[in-house]
Amino acid sequence: MKKKSLNLLLLFALGLILVTAASVFLLYSYDKQTFFILLIPVSILIVTFTVLLITVRHNIYKFVAKLERNVNTATSSALYHYPSYAAIVDKDGKLLWYNNKFEDVLLGGANAFGETVESVIGIGTPAHLDEIINVRGAKGMTFAFSGRYYRMTAGYANKVSSDFYIVSITDITDLAALQNKYKLTRPYVLLIMIDNYDDLLLGAKDSERAEISVAIEHLLEELISQTTGVLRKLGNDRFIAVIEEQHLRHIINERFKILDKAREIILGRTNITLSIGVGCGADSLVESEAFAKQSLDMALGRGGDQAVVKSEAGFKFYGGISKAVEKKSKSKTRIIAKAMKELIQNSRQVFIMGHCFGDFDSIGSAIGLAGAINSMDCDAYVVFDSEKNLAAPLIESFSETESDEIFLSVEEAEESWTDDSLLIIVDTHNRDFVESKTLYEKAENLVIIDHHRKTVNFIDNAAIFHHEPSASSTSEMVTEVIQYFFDNITLPPAYAEALLAGITLDTKNFVMKTGVRTFEAAALLRKTGADPVSVKKLFASSFETFNIKAQFISNTEVYNRCAVVTCELESSDIRTAAPQAADDLLGIRDVDASFVIFKSNNCINISARSLGAVNVQLIMEELGGGGHLTMAAAQLYDKTIDEAKEILMKQLASGDDDNNE
Repeated sequence: MKKKSLNLLLLFALGLILVTAASVFLLYSYDKQTFFILLIPVSILIVTFTVLLITVRHNIYKFVAKLERNVNTATSSALYHYPSYAAIVDKDGKLLWYNNKFEDVLLGGANAFGETVESVIGIGTPAHLDEIINVRGAKGMTFAFSGRYYRMTAGYANKVSSDFYIVSITDITDLAALQNKYKLTRPYVLLIMIDNYDDLLLGAKDSERAEISVAIEHLLEELISQTTGVLRKLGNDRFIAVIEEQHLRHIINERFKILDKAREIILGRTNITLSIGVGCGADSLVESEAFAKQSLDMALGRGGDQAVVKSEAGFKFYGGISKAVEKKSKSKTRIIAKAMKELIQNSRQVFIMGHCFGDFDSIGSAIGLAGAINSMDCDAYVVFDSEKNLAAPLIESFSETESDEIFLSVEEAEESWTDDSLLIIVDTHNRDFVESKTLYEKAENLVIIDHHRKTVNFIDNAAIFHHEPSASSTSEMVTEVIQYFFDNITLPPAYAEALLAGITLDTKNFVMKTGVRTFEAAALLRKTGADPVSVKKLFASSFETFNIKAQFISNTEVYNRCAVVTCELESSDIRTAAPQAADDLLGIRDVDASFVIFKSNNCINISARSLGAVNVQLIMEELGGGGHLTMAAAQLYDKTIDEAKEILMKQLASGDDDNNE
């Protein structure tokens, strides 16, 4: 009984006694005989009742005290023998009390009074305990100790003060084992595709087709036989597999050795390559399949011969050491051209822009496309930054031959934009590298034409996404597209030379990344009037540029067959000289890749080149850039040249196994 309720009872009894006594004394004035008769028993009753109240009150307190002692004893005994581990620590984390379970299991029977919880089990400082109480709450904190897993919860021993903590620890080893088993057995989807299957087997004998098909299927079946997964064939060149996470981890740790084994299968003089998309970390098979499709698209967009793992954290890439296989069929290009022509004819005006610091390929492809669109009686403009570009000779030559009416500054284009305008982005598909982000954000109708390997931050809202990593240049892709705009292509020589200049730049004078379709595009441009001599003059270097290249080369340092160059020189021609120096360094014997580091526009730039033995794209992607297997770049902000060099050298040292192919 609560003390307040007991006091009310006593007051009520006292009032009843007083009322009874008053009633008896009132009889004295009316009937003295009755008064004296009642006085004796009433007095006896009052005295007896008072004594009983005093006795009862004493017994109640005595009972409560005894009950409290019994309860406290039972509580202490229960807590001491409780099956979980319990302890009380002070604000310094020192043990003041612990139960027998804590002592027997966690302490091994040792005496640990006065020692900190952290020294005993490696965790449990006051900071940890405050975090458990205020942040983690009932979930507590999980930790490992002596090969088992535990969950620690905590609370303040006193609500008023936080000087003492009550710590409770539960053994969750069985639960952790069950959770781990659940994670390891979660199924994930793999989509596997043979790169350019139709083109590779074009003209092959039926026996050769069957032999290749059997070899691929045997390779995949061998992979799946080492797991508890299943494999199904979706088509001649497509497969789907569902495997558990524990086996997928092993495959990832081996960095998808199946890619190397697939290259050992040879048809004629061509190696077979695979593209694999993996949906990892999904909550369901449906989501895993969606992740796998995105991964496969990314793998194909980066040239194939690689595996891409997609999870909630983003994409991870494995392989990618082969050059993209050139596609022989132009049916896709014809379909793209027809769709683009319809968009162009339904638009009031067309704006074409490339990447920031536009080069010959970016500006050249934009000029060529603008010329073709203008021939369709539709206004087309090339949007570029006149101060920040690497194609000044091309722009000056074109303006002298034709006019500068097709060129617009970024500001002019943004002012002229209307809702029924069409934006075509060439030579990039990364939203962070476009010439004008404002123009990109305004565009409702958008077309992408690019040949760079697909990056994570790609533009995903384009009406037409024409992406061909096997193409030598965007100018080559534009040349193929515009020939389907007309029955007989008629392009003025200046426009054709702009496209040929773009192809010449990205192929290093038709040496790198050239295929049959590259020469077909060049032949078409030559037929329309492009003059190779005029194009070569566009690449003539000034004496200052030549001098800068000489300084670059004189500062060359070779590390693990990679030429690394730094230069503190600041010049308006340095952006032109740096990539040329990187190309020249590849002519040195025993140099597989070159990296030129220089400062321009308040940031550190790295221009990377290779002959194919080193995938410079993967290296530059680690530094926030991108590009191709043989040509890539990156920009570093808030870094010095020495810091940028140190970062690059660390990447070269850590990425030897991944990037040297």
